[in-house]
Amino acid sequence: MINVATALKFYRVMAYIVGVMLLALCGAMVAKYGFDSPTAVVVVGQAHGFLYMVYLVAAFNLGLKARWGIGYLILVLFSGTIPFLSFVMERNATDRVRKQLAVAAV
Repeated sequence: MINVATALKFYRVMAYIVGVMLLALCGAMVAKYGFDSPTAVVVVGQAHGFLYMVYLVAAFNLGLKARWGIGYLILVLFSGTIPFLSFVMERNATDRVRKQLAVAAV
């Protein structure tokens, strides 16, 4: 179960990073379309895109180790594309995995 705990830590870090970057991207889009300043979208967009790929690997890794169903795994994978959803799903996935680890420890 140590592998699941390690995968959970990596997933949690990436979920928060991707969530913050997505919010920054939303702010950059407001700057682009509201104030005609496209520079931030290019920089933040590329950073978010790269970090989202790392998030996908982290979530998929955790999903395989925690033996999630395909529906839940897809929901977790897509949660990095909707503002604030990565924070909600991180909490949900963390609770789910911690309960699973507690049952396995007994």
